[in-house]
Amino acid sequence: MLKIRVVIAEDDFRVADIHEKFLQNFDEIEVVGKAVNAKKTLRILEQKSPDLLLLDVYMPDQLGTDLLPDIRQKFPNVDIIMITAATEKEQLEKSLHYGVENYLIKPVEMKRFNQVIEEYLKKAHLMQSKQEIDQDFVDLILKKGSSASETKNSGPVLPKGVDEITLTKVIEVLKASDIGLSAEQVSVQIGASRTTARRYLEYLISVKKCKAEVVYGVVGRPERRYYKIP
Repeated sequence: MLKIRVVIAEDDFRVADIHEKFLQNFDEIEVVGKAVNAKKTLRILEQKSPDLLLLDVYMPDQLGTDLLPDIRQKFPNVDIIMITAATEKEQLEKSLHYGVENYLIKPVEMKRFNQVIEEYLKKAHLMQSKQEIDQDFVDLILKKGSSASETKNSGPVLPKGVDEITLTKVIEVLKASDIGLSAEQVSVQIGASRTTARRYLEYLISVKKCKAEVVYGVVGRPERRYYKIP
């Protein structure tokens, strides 16, 4: 199962605690450290090697945006989401220049926070699912290009509870199997619950991109297995 290690850099411990509680809603996430200033942020990044940093702009010893060059030089693989009260456009521009994943302006509602984290996790799941990429995969990850816009504007409208990134991951998992997979096996490979996996599989059947057969195991228990339609 996908596991994302997170560090929270926030000078207000009350806000940091709130964000930590928000993150506890996600099984894939583990908070491995919290920092109240820029100096401690760098130290924790070195000690903990997290996957994701939630970074405030206004910290007592240094602006979070001024810390970005050092982070990118010393910890190039860490993803960054800015969470800040800063509304100056130059702070956003600098953050985007250094490739942050998202930029949230305080006060952040839990619904919006969860949405951003869910999008980040979907992207992480999808990146983990493939070793080789093509242009469609890149367009899906970056949400740009003709392929992505065609899917959005002229493709079928996905039903509630089915998103494009997770759907693509389920398709890739099915493609990799010649003998079919149960909903439970798919759920393990995409890092989601069996109920979620079954919802996507049944949707694929409804649009004729997948088929299902009932097979019997060694003890005679029927099992529904799913196959990608070529």
